[in-house]
Amino acid sequence: MDLNNICKSLRTGTNKLALQTATQKNAALKAVVESIKNQKSEILAANALDVQKARDGGMTESLVDRLSLDDKKIAGILGSIEQVIAQTDPIGEEVGGWKTPNGLTIRQVRVPVGVVAIIYESRPNVTADAFCLSYKSGNAILLRGSSSALNSNKAIVKAIKDGLASVEGGVPEAIELAPCESHDEVKEILTAVGKIDMALPRGSARLIKMVIDTAKVPVIETGSGVCHLYVDESADIEMAVQIAKNAKMQRPGVCNAIECIVVNKKVSKTFLPKLVEAFDGKVTMHADSPSFRTILKYLKEEKGLVVPEPVKEEPKVEDDVFSLSDLADVLGVSDKVSSSAALPKVSGVDWLVPAERKDFGFEFLDFACAIKTVANLDEAIEYINGHNTKHSESIITNDRNRAREFQNRIDASCVYVNASTRFTDGGEFGFGAELGISTQKLHARGPMGIKALTTTKYLIDGEGQVRG
Repeated sequence: MDLNNICKSLRTGTNKLALQTATQKNAALKAVVESIKNQKSEILAANALDVQKARDGGMTESLVDRLSLDDKKIAGILGSIEQVIAQTDPIGEEVGGWKTPNGLTIRQVRVPVGVVAIIYESRPNVTADAFCLSYKSGNAILLRGSSSALNSNKAIVKAIKDGLASVEGGVPEAIELAPCESHDEVKEILTAVGKIDMALPRGSARLIKMVIDTAKVPVIETGSGVCHLYVDESADIEMAVQIAKNAKMQRPGVCNAIECIVVNKKVSKTFLPKLVEAFDGKVTMHADSPSFRTILKYLKEEKGLVVPEPVKEEPKVEDDVFSLSDLADVLGVSDKVSSSAALPKVSGVDWLVPAERKDFGFEFLDFACAIKTVANLDEAIEYINGHNTKHSESIITNDRNRAREFQNRIDASCVYVNASTRFTDGGEFGFGAELGISTQKLHARGPMGIKALTTTKYLIDGEGQVRG
């Protein structure tokens, strides 16, 4: 990869965009919409190659879902660009202004960041989303997708560049796609001080950590999504079940899907059986000891499942997960076992497994989740803050005071009451598209739209003042 020439071209692009009006930028984006429409068949054909390669390589279907495009997803991409076109151009917006005692007039205005790089996995829709947000906000962007989506990304970028070239004032230099020839490209981008003004990672926890550890250019951290749903003792149980089903099952491979359900013990015997019915064996439940026992009891008493009797009533549980002796007791075998692998499975219930310590705070990105029973709201908040990635958390409750306490004390970019975490999305928030979900606390937090790609500068007008 010739990064020097790529960045030189991108810098030319952002310099040109800095001189353009919102009308000019919108006209270019409208041309991009038409170009993507005209090249839809080529984009879908390229995507089909990526999807087939991914399946042949053993990629899980939940991750294939993130990679794949169809008519509906192409329509979503176009709709996102059109929403961005409709938004107010943030460049030049005056966010503050005052006059000093000596007569200086000071204005703080929004300006583009400059040359932005985004490093992301799969998700070819990110290619279009990141481009349109950066273009509207006057930035040039370097896209470094994953090899799994290379054909799709190439086809989308071609359509974008063709669209920009087709309209007077379009700036094709404002977008470049890294060739994805080796992993060394990522390090080269992240250490390009003076060439790249800001980098954004979007993907797995491993990718994000690598970017943060490697980067010498400024980075906006987007977090992996270990999201929780807490079912409070005052919850509407039917609502809680439906929200849990949506937040886990609608698209399990996305970052705003829940990975752990936390339930108050006062409602666990009501909620967990209904959750079992809603999941219908399609979601693997990694249950802690109290949850596991509640579900087993329901399966035995209501479903007629033959379940071994536990040897003792109150087994010892270590750090919220099963001790080997506890597992042995629940499954009716000797406690002289060397590992959980030696324990028998519950017959006919392969979707119910004893939680291990590593299951808490883990991003499954699949039809699987952890189940945790807690005594009260304080314990729920302490647990969630200790295991989340500061992405999105939700409480189901009919108690307004508990709802506000949860929102005030939970450390996350988005905190919901009586709603699915699946709404943490730039489109759902009215941004049209998003660069990702920022889980840090500097510059931007939560879904990042146009303004996340701006910074500010001060414009100072005087009449000959000098400092004494």
